[in-house]
Amino acid sequence: RVMNPGAVLNRVVFDSIEPNPSRNKDVDASLPADKVRQYYELSGPDDETLVFESRFESGNLRRAIQIYPSEYDLILRPDINTRGHTQWYYFSISNMRRGRRYKFNIINMQKPDSVYNQGLRPLLYSQRQAETAQIGWVRAGTDIAYYANSIRRKGGCYYTLTFTVTFPLDHDTCF
Repeated sequence: RVMNPGAVLNRVVFDSIEPNPSRNKDVDASLPADKVRQYYELSGPDDETLVFESRFESGNLRRAIQIYPSEYDLILRPDINTRGHTQWYYFSISNMRRGRRYKFNIINMQKPDSVYNQGLRPLLYSQRQAETAQIGWVRAGTDIAYYANSIRRKGGCYYTLTFTVTFPLDHDTCF
C-alpha cells in the first residue's frame, strides 16, 4: 500500500450494519421480510469482486474492504458478552475464481499472540464440494501470519491475521 498507493481500491464491498449508499431503498423495501439483499451487487459476469455475507446465525463479519483486486481487509464484530474480544470468524464468500490467490487480512484481532503463529490454518467449507464429493470442513490457506498492526485501540493496538486462499472451484460459496 505504501509502495503503490494509487493502486489501492479501498472499496467497501460488505457491511453488515450500514446499508449500501448506492442502492435504491425502494428496491430493498420490495423484498420479502425473510430475505436480505446482497450488500454488493455484481456489475456483470466479468465482475470478479468477491461477494461476502455474514447476516446469518453466528456470522460475525462486520465489514469487508477491497484493497486490491484479490486482497481484502476484514473487520469482525466483537464476540457477544465480552469486552470487545474477537476470537473467531464466520462468514461466506462467493464469486471466486478457481486457482486465483486471494489474500485476507482480519485487521481487528485483539490477542497479542495466536496459535496461527504455531501452524494453525483456517477452516474452509465449500458448498459445491460438500454436495458433489461429500467433503466437509478442511484446513486451508498459506502465507499465514498474526502480528500487531498500526491501528490503535484503548489499551494498545489491534492485531492482524493474514492468510492467502486459493479456492478449488469457480463461483462456489465457501465459509
